[in-house]
Amino acid sequence: MAERDGREADARDDDAAFAEIVAAYGEEPEDPSGAQPWPEAENLPAEASDAEPNTAEKSDTFVKGDRASDAPAGSFVVFAPGVGPRDWEPGESSEDDFDETDEGHFVPPEPPPLPPADTTARFAWLAVLGGPLLLLLVVLLGIEMTWWLTTLGVGGFLGGFATLVMRMKDGDEDEDDDPGRGAVV
Repeated sequence: MAERDGREADARDDDAAFAEIVAAYGEEPEDPSGAQPWPEAENLPAEASDAEPNTAEKSDTFVKGDRASDAPAGSFVVFAPGVGPRDWEPGESSEDDFDETDEGHFVPPEPPPLPPADTTARFAWLAVLGGPLLLLLVVLLGIEMTWWLTTLGVGGFLGGFATLVMRMKDGDEDEDDDPGRGAVV
């Protein structure tokens, strides 16, 4: 019974705290004695703080000034549309832009032709790619999945994969067959 009274007391305390927060909403707390949020030099005069910040007259006067110091303290400079750094585009380059020290543009050489694949490797790749493709087509076209289609698809993939793995070359092709012979004098 004591636990229940404790929970109800906590709930009442929470409700009272929430009601106090809601009642104080919108009020600005007082600054501690002598505290200033920013240096005194950055405070605006009273007439500048009362004016609306984004009027067309003010933005024109700020743009017309030679320096940023022409604008009143606390204001900002407005640029015309289409004048910012993202609107800059580089000029077109020509052959006259390069002198004798420039190497010009890099054009990579033609890659060497691929080595010819033997018949076994071609059939192995056909089985690795064709087995899953056959099973996918059977499912998509709604054909009845028979035992021989399943065997052909799964067996083709596994057999082709095993063939490709077995035919992989070892990275140590340049070594002699008998590495234990030692140095040749």
